[in-house]
Amino acid sequence: MAYLLTTATKKLLKLKGRIRAVSGGTSAGKTISILQILIDDAQSDKIPTLSSVVSESFPHLRKGAMRDFLSIMQEHGYFKEERWSKTDKTYTFESGSKIEFFSTDQPGKVRGPRRDRLFANEGNNIHQETFEQLLLRTKEYAFIDWNPVSEFYMYTDYIDRRKDVDFTILTYKDNEALDESIVKEIESRRNNKQFWQVYGLGLLGEAEGRIYTGWQIIDDIPHEARLERRGLDFGYSNDPTAIIDIYYYNGGYIFDEQLYQKGMSNKQIADFIMSLENRHTLVIADSAEPKSIDELKLYGVNVLPANKGSGSINQGIQRIQDQKISITKRSTNAIKEYRNYLWKTDKEGKPLNVPQDLFNHAGDAERYAMESLIARETVPSAYKPQAMVNRKYKRSS
Repeated sequence: MAYLLTTATKKLLKLKGRIRAVSGGTSAGKTISILQILIDDAQSDKIPTLSSVVSESFPHLRKGAMRDFLSIMQEHGYFKEERWSKTDKTYTFESGSKIEFFSTDQPGKVRGPRRDRLFANEGNNIHQETFEQLLLRTKEYAFIDWNPVSEFYMYTDYIDRRKDVDFTILTYKDNEALDESIVKEIESRRNNKQFWQVYGLGLLGEAEGRIYTGWQIIDDIPHEARLERRGLDFGYSNDPTAIIDIYYYNGGYIFDEQLYQKGMSNKQIADFIMSLENRHTLVIADSAEPKSIDELKLYGVNVLPANKGSGSINQGIQRIQDQKISITKRSTNAIKEYRNYLWKTDKEGKPLNVPQDLFNHAGDAERYAMESLIARETVPSAYKPQAMVNRKYKRSS
């Protein structure tokens, strides 16, 4: 893709406060624009500086801001392999200035040496104390960006409360580099009030619309955890294929993202599953695609269709809500869905008992797998065949 000087970049260049706060909707170009400014400043320095790009976890950083940085550098012909330290995740420019990348779950880095410039990527997922520790050690300026899903410390303690804060809102219309297909996809959701408020207009949304809360984000899978199921939600051109492993541990369940990618054929999905360490783990897949399931079986995948019917989505959500859930921090897409999966609302903005059909691909994979693990205490007449399905799951596993 080409990295243009978009309206978003021009708006951010006008920010002069020590703290430059950027709220924005989906595909607004926040991260790309901020990185372009950091790169330009580093290249223009007369005296070498250090800029830090941080986010909540290294997997999030690697799949987001770091990948974008490397893409920008390569696209413009700036990148030189010998100047990139893969060990320290630091790039040194010809000016002597450096841009480093680290996650805020590293206390030594957060409370470590001072820097000249800071970029806190998706700052609403970074604890306030951590952000303030970073800010105390930043000499020149600090960018912080976020999707305005819910209120956090920027709204309560910084914007309109400190004179050194410049605040702006970006939307997809500020990003001229956006493909027309993505623009149409965003605008097709204008009638979804909650989505449009946050992701279309970049305005503060309502936290109470979230479906899931209280999950614990953990570093890794404990050695004693037992892999029970693998959930699969099919996708292709518009939606990603999502594969989530489900572990049982200490009275609760752990979700671990294995795949979240568009454009995967059934053969590629099968090859991916068969390349995993526990390749014969029972996969529970979306029953709406029986031909795809049959094809996966031909390739050797141990797969069965999920049980679906009237009310199965809400029942599956309720079952997950009733469990103690943890999720690995490398599950970056699944974590994003967890934070953004919302109930639909009525015209007054009150949540309805109907989930939005958004941010639910990993969630559907999780639900399919969990549905096969948690036996129903009472089975409504509409679900009488479930007893047979449960026996089938048991035999297969």
